[in-house]
Amino acid sequence: MTTRKFTIKVPATSANIGPGFDVVGLSLSLTLTLTVSHTQFTSPQSVESHPSSRTSPPSPPKISYSGEGADEVPLDAYKNLTTRVALYVLRCNGRPHFPAELTIHVHNEIPFGRGLGSSGAAVIAGVLLGDALGEFKLSTSRLLDYALMVERHPDNVTAALVGGFVGSYLRELSREATEAASVPLAEVLPEYPPDAGEAWGQDPPSPPEGIGHYVRFKWAPEIRAVAIIPQFELSTAKARDVLPLAYTRKDLVFNLQRLAVLTTALGQSPPDPDLIYEAMKDRVHQPYRKSLIPGLPEVLSSITPASHPGLLGICLSGAGPTILALATSGFEAIALSAKEVFKEAGVEVKWQLLTIASGGSSVAYGE
Repeated sequence: MTTRKFTIKVPATSANIGPGFDVVGLSLSLTLTLTVSHTQFTSPQSVESHPSSRTSPPSPPKISYSGEGADEVPLDAYKNLTTRVALYVLRCNGRPHFPAELTIHVHNEIPFGRGLGSSGAAVIAGVLLGDALGEFKLSTSRLLDYALMVERHPDNVTAALVGGFVGSYLRELSREATEAASVPLAEVLPEYPPDAGEAWGQDPPSPPEGIGHYVRFKWAPEIRAVAIIPQFELSTAKARDVLPLAYTRKDLVFNLQRLAVLTTALGQSPPDPDLIYEAMKDRVHQPYRKSLIPGLPEVLSSITPASHPGLLGICLSGAGPTILALATSGFEAIALSAKEVFKEAGVEVKWQLLTIASGGSSVAYGE
């Protein structure tokens, strides 16, 4: 039987970029890499079309892991997020189980729980893994549909999939499609108890078509990202719990005005620091998350283009606690100033200088 080998690479992402809450995302040069080998399925045709081709499942996939989170990630394919998503894609397309002799080595550069899209990257890696294993050749739009059945916010997963600086939204679907896209996550990715049989989770809900749409904005090539990463985790769920259920018209207009400017300003070369710094301010999520991130207000207010030449703008990365500073120069001075402010608040940080991963995710096939 034929052995197939391929490598999947998925970038880290930063969502929101100030005013674009749940709307914009930016892919960054930290990578989740999967190196995969397996025995090819006996037939590319769906087992749903050929019930007689159903066979007993092969032995479970072998997963190894290195890098960020290596001591936290489950290596059981029925508990690991990436392989559970891959199995979801396989089963939605007529393949009830993983192929034989599947081995996956994961190397991860994206820290967990820091607002750099680690879960979104894991989901996209799973969607691409399922598509590659099954040789389905799904379109980008369809890959995004599967991702959005798991990760219900489009900003991170869209940026991770297509790369660059991206705006996205969830379409208003028909009633039937809305219900299909809103099924509980437990039905999409069911838990596997110890006594789960072969039929467990065999018929997952397939995603409706066209759940999310997106556009890629221009990005000035001289802009780089300084990621200032506090050394503690903050769950997205906890960071969302502190947000209000309603906002004033004044605060919503404040964000909409800045977002309209920001999506064009970051594509202009040379970039305008005065324009971008003001356009990266926010009143929808950052003010409410300051209680979860000691030093956040002081960092955002004390580091400016006037005090740090080369800085363009500064914001919370996703749900945090990472701070993202966009700049054209002066990177170390920006990072060290933020580090000092955080130190006064009792928070240890590390920092990295990142570029924009304009190419998005990739699948490269070997021999």
